[in-house]
Amino acid sequence: MNKLIAKATTLLEALPYIQRFRGETFVTKYGGSFMDSNDPTIRSSVARDIVFLEAVGINPVVVHGGGKAITQALVDSGISSQFEQGYRITTPESVKVVEQVLSHQINSDIVEMINKNGGKAYGFSGTEIFRCKPFKPISPTGNEIDIGLVGEVTEVNLEPLKKCIEQDITPVISPTAIGEDGEIYNCNADVAAGQTAVALRPKRLVYMSDVPGLLKNPDDPNSVISHLPVDEIEALKNSGIISKGMIPKADSAVQAVAAGVEKVFFIDGRMNHSLLLEIFTDAGVGTEIVNNEQ
Repeated sequence: MNKLIAKATTLLEALPYIQRFRGETFVTKYGGSFMDSNDPTIRSSVARDIVFLEAVGINPVVVHGGGKAITQALVDSGISSQFEQGYRITTPESVKVVEQVLSHQINSDIVEMINKNGGKAYGFSGTEIFRCKPFKPISPTGNEIDIGLVGEVTEVNLEPLKKCIEQDITPVISPTAIGEDGEIYNCNADVAAGQTAVALRPKRLVYMSDVPGLLKNPDDPNSVISHLPVDEIEALKNSGIISKGMIPKADSAVQAVAAGVEKVFFIDGRMNHSLLLEIFTDAGVGTEIVNNEQ
């Protein structure tokens, strides 16, 4: 009986959040090593969370990554992977593999998992949704580095996404884009999710990865910063606490909050139901980034 009461208590804790967010849109970046896990429990757990959001009247929009799967596919195709400052150098030959893996393999897998769990999802290649300009990182000497067909999302086609939302269908989008030259570009999925949030202005933007949140000490998983006003992000970047792959997430969070997104979350997708725990409980499980007044 006590277990049943505990379940009821959990549902009651979630109730005000369900009431508050019903009819709202959430953008979720679905990525990190947990996506490449061979454990079906981890992979399907996130899909069930997405279906739960649908069931309580929330409109999820998913943007996904898939770096490890791309690397393996390139190896299988006899194409070497080269990186510059953490970015994959993308040639016309390799971008075909990138588009195949992201927009057809991974995208289809996520859509299938959501549908198998009783939800309704529809997959989009990012080329249908995103427009971009070439992205060129800056070297330590201040010069631009040419890394090929890597794009920075500049425009989001909202109409297909709004049509899905109107029909209670979850859009699942890969992080590729069409450039001004008509070529397919490989984009950073964190930035693509952030730009989707800037355009849609959802209630929440959630980054799911393979770390517990933003850490004060990168070597200590228990040093999660649970609450972070956006005006503190620049100082954390300058001190090195925010570094490497966390930088595009943090920069995108700042842009999203400036555009009107109430909160941005960084959570660990490997934890069962981390998405629900962050959204529907008082304590949360990761890092929340908010406007300075909150």
